[in-house]
Amino acid sequence: MRLERITWPQAEAYFKEHDTVIVPIGSTECHGRHMPLGTDTLIPNRILDVLEPKTDALIAPTMPYGCTDYLSVYPGTISLGYDVTYQVMHAIVEGLRSHGARRFVILNGHGGNNAVIERLELELQKEGCIAVPINWWTLVWDLTGDWEGRRPWHGGHGGAEETAAVMAIDKDLVDYSEIADSPLKELSPDLPFSSINTIRFKDVNLPIRRYLKDVSDNGWFGDDHPKYATAEWGEELISAAADYMADFIEVLKKVPLE
Repeated sequence: MRLERITWPQAEAYFKEHDTVIVPIGSTECHGRHMPLGTDTLIPNRILDVLEPKTDALIAPTMPYGCTDYLSVYPGTISLGYDVTYQVMHAIVEGLRSHGARRFVILNGHGGNNAVIERLELELQKEGCIAVPINWWTLVWDLTGDWEGRRPWHGGHGGAEETAAVMAIDKDLVDYSEIADSPLKELSPDLPFSSINTIRFKDVNLPIRRYLKDVSDNGWFGDDHPKYATAEWGEELISAAADYMADFIEVLKKVPLE
């Protein structure tokens, strides 16, 4: 049941009997040259389409913007930054809480939102509520296994995992002619980037935050090369996420609250 599709009396009736709400948040940002800017919103929305018939939990509208400052130099990327993202998400959950929501499942499409969500979790706990974030990209990797080669790491940013999910939504959203290698740069000859936010020195990874264009010309990164993506795999990922969330929500409803 979608909040935007019901009347206020129907919402009132829901909150008299239920206290669980799914709050989705995504982002609008670069995902490499081959992927749409709305990837982090499109995929959670598709998961919700598949989940909706499997649960009676109320689904709030998806927040399509988030905290993505490090990608803001790519055209089309829109970052609200930490403070504004927090303020908007705080207003959303507080509005829902004021009407009776106490159990929040936050379906997240973008890792840059994690710090905001963690703050909300603690604030909601103080109010006698519970909030549980679900990062879809880590969830489905644990549920369905790795890409071809069975390597023990999660998908990257704009890599095969996300590309597969978008292909399952609409293959025409992927520009296959732009799928290419995306080697990481060096901070200096002795300090290569080992990930988007780490450099490596003497076999130790050190955290460092730079604009992604300083790390990768293409804009995608990770060990799951997008050339391995298939729509069939994407459908498996989306279905697995929806099934898991439906089961999880039923268990969350039974958690005693203060």
